[in-house]
Amino acid sequence: RQGCLRWVRGGKFAPRPRAGPHKRRESMPLIVLIRNKLKYALTYNETKKVTMSRAIKVDGKVRTDMCFPTGFMDVVSIDKTGEYFRMLFDVKGRFLIHRIKKEESAYKLCNVKSVRTAAKGVPVITTHDGRTIRYPDPMIKLHDTVKVDIATNKAVDFIKFEPGNLAYITGGQNCGRIGIITHKEKHPGSFDIVHVKDSVGHSFATRLTNVFPDWKGQASLGVAPTRKGCPTQYRRRKGQENGRESKGDVIYRFFLVLSKTKKKKKKKMKGRFLIHRIKKEESAYKLCNVKSVRTAAKGV
Repeated sequence: RQGCLRWVRGGKFAPRPRAGPHKRRESMPLIVLIRNKLKYALTYNETKKVTMSRAIKVDGKVRTDMCFPTGFMDVVSIDKTGEYFRMLFDVKGRFLIHRIKKEESAYKLCNVKSVRTAAKGVPVITTHDGRTIRYPDPMIKLHDTVKVDIATNKAVDFIKFEPGNLAYITGGQNCGRIGIITHKEKHPGSFDIVHVKDSVGHSFATRLTNVFPDWKGQASLGVAPTRKGCPTQYRRRKGQENGRESKGDVIYRFFLVLSKTKKKKKKKMKGRFLIHRIKKEESAYKLCNVKSVRTAAKGV
C-alpha cells in the first residue's frame, strides 16, 4: 500500500498512478476517479473491492488495479450501473469526467505521435495513449487525430492537422481551451508554435505538441465540454463589447475605511479596504486627490 501513495502539497497522501499508457503527471488513477470524483466508495479498501469485482472497464478492458492511470480521451465504463464517462479537460486544465452515451463509448480519439515502418515493412502509427495501429491510411501524418474503434483497435476515420479545423489544447497554460487553428510557425532547433483563435475572438499561442485536432471544420468527432472551451472572463468581455452585460457581472469600487482599534489603552486607526457595489453609470468616473501642481516641459 505504501508503494501506491505519493506525497502532495498540503500534508496529504494521494494515490500514485502506476506506469501505464499515460504520463504520470497527465493521468488520474482509478481510485481518485471512483472514490473522490464519482463517490462510489468512501475508503481505500472499498475502492479496492469495487475494482477487484471487475466492475470497472477502461477502453473496453477490465482493470482491477485501482492505481491504473486514466488520461485524456479515455473511456471509463461501469456496466452494472449503465454509466459511461470520457476523460476530458475543463478550461482551467483540470480533469473533467464527462458523461456520454453507450454509442459514444465505442470509440475514442487519439493523437498521432509517430509514423514509422515496423519489421517486414509494415506501416505503423503510435498514438498518445500508447496504441500501435498497423496498416493505417496513407494520408495520416504526424500530429493528426484518428478515430479508433475500441473493440477492433482500428482507425476508422482521421482529422488532419491544418488551419481551419478546431482543436483541443491538452497542455500548457491554455490547457482545456478550444479554438480554430489559424497558422503554424516553424522554429528549427526549437518548439514549433501554433496560433489558435477561440469562439469569442481571443487569440493565443501554444506549442505544437499541445494541440489536439478534434473537429473537421464544424463537424465534431469528439465531445466538447461546457463553456465552449473558453474561460469565463473572455466570454464576459465579449458580452460587454456587444453592448450587454453577461450574467453575473458586478461592478465594484474600492474604499479605504478607517476603524478604531483598542490596544494597550491607546486608540489607533486601522485602515481596511471595503468593496462597495455601484451602478454601471457610476463606474464611468472616479475621484482623485491632487498631489502636485507644477509646470512641465514647454510651459505646460
